[in-house]
Amino acid sequence: MSGATTRGVLFVHSAPRALTPHIEWAAGGVLGVRASFDWTGQPIAQGCLRAEYSWQAPQGSGALLASALRGWAHLRFEVTEEPSQGCDGGRWSHTPALGIFHAVTDVHGNVQVPEDRVRAAMDLVQNGDPEAARRALALAVGEAWDCELEAFRHAGDDTPVRWLHQVG
Repeated sequence: MSGATTRGVLFVHSAPRALTPHIEWAAGGVLGVRASFDWTGQPIAQGCLRAEYSWQAPQGSGALLASALRGWAHLRFEVTEEPSQGCDGGRWSHTPALGIFHAVTDVHGNVQVPEDRVRAAMDLVQNGDPEAARRALALAVGEAWDCELEAFRHAGDDTPVRWLHQVG
């Protein structure tokens, strides 16, 4: 990672109560600070909790956070990293059923689809398979992850956010 800093948010959409201290430990390890989340109930996943954790750390920390959390059973989360000096932004989404999705994002949080993926989808249309082109573009923008996480996102609209600033 370079010396430049950026910020982002870790959205834990649903996690079993027993997993919450491990999530805080993993996030703190990546960010180099003690992480303490404000956990609230997740109304659409009985027995699960949710939290939002804002962070500021070196560029690339979003990828490290996502890597530290990916693959944990019953965990739904998203990590965002804002664009910063010389770096694009990013979003990582994870669900137990789908695994992890990553996309480059612009300053407004919009997913940026690489040119080669757009061209490949256009080729599918030219080859007479517009439905395959639609599926390819849906995959490129993470549509399945958005569909699965949407209800979890709205379930916590009143969740408090805490900013974390790395010291030192």
